[in-house]
Amino acid sequence: MGAVRWPVEHPDGTIAERHARMPEAMARAVHVQAIDRPTLVVGSAQRILPESGDLDRFGLDLVRRRSGGSAVLLQAGDVCWIDVVLPRDDPLWSDDVGRSTLWLGEAWVAALAECGIAAAVHRGALVRSPWSATVCFAGLASGEVTVDGCKVVGISQRRTRSGARFQCAALLRWDPSPLVELFRLPDHARVELAGVAAGLPVPAGRLVDALTGCLADLAD
Repeated sequence: MGAVRWPVEHPDGTIAERHARMPEAMARAVHVQAIDRPTLVVGSAQRILPESGDLDRFGLDLVRRRSGGSAVLLQAGDVCWIDVVLPRDDPLWSDDVGRSTLWLGEAWVAALAECGIAAAVHRGALVRSPWSATVCFAGLASGEVTVDGCKVVGISQRRTRSGARFQCAALLRWDPSPLVELFRLPDHARVELAGVAAGLPVPAGRLVDALTGCLADLAD
């Protein structure tokens, strides 16, 4: 079977609107999301939130996504945000939430290999740290991607009866200092968080092209 095309879309609207939106008709698609305003995005059940004054000091909007996990700081040039939509009747679909992102993690690994970067998919249980309930990249879930032990791609998902929207954040630059200050974490958190993740030395556009190409090559 030849490559299966994944339509690439560029959704409009605010970051809050785009996080809230789910496609009405589920079909394979890649949504390349622009980061037009610096935004702190927190998980659906995240309890620890920064003070509004600290958000104002950093010039950040606050958005709560409807998928799980913890905080991701979206800033243009620091993160490549790509959503991948998969219908429930797709051959790649898995009802096992713990395994449902493995195929996508493999696609990211293949994409990074095309960019000259050796990466790996995490296939084990959720790895927690003292900071993972607050900072997304301080934990590691099944299907997420690492380079030399550092997390480089985080994946969360929002599932409905029709399918799922997998939200991917690929780091282009990693500096935990703003998150440490926003959440008023202790000073030693800065050093510990510095080693849990890493930025990818690849332009965002190259990542998008590589990922969409590798998705198209996936076997059904």
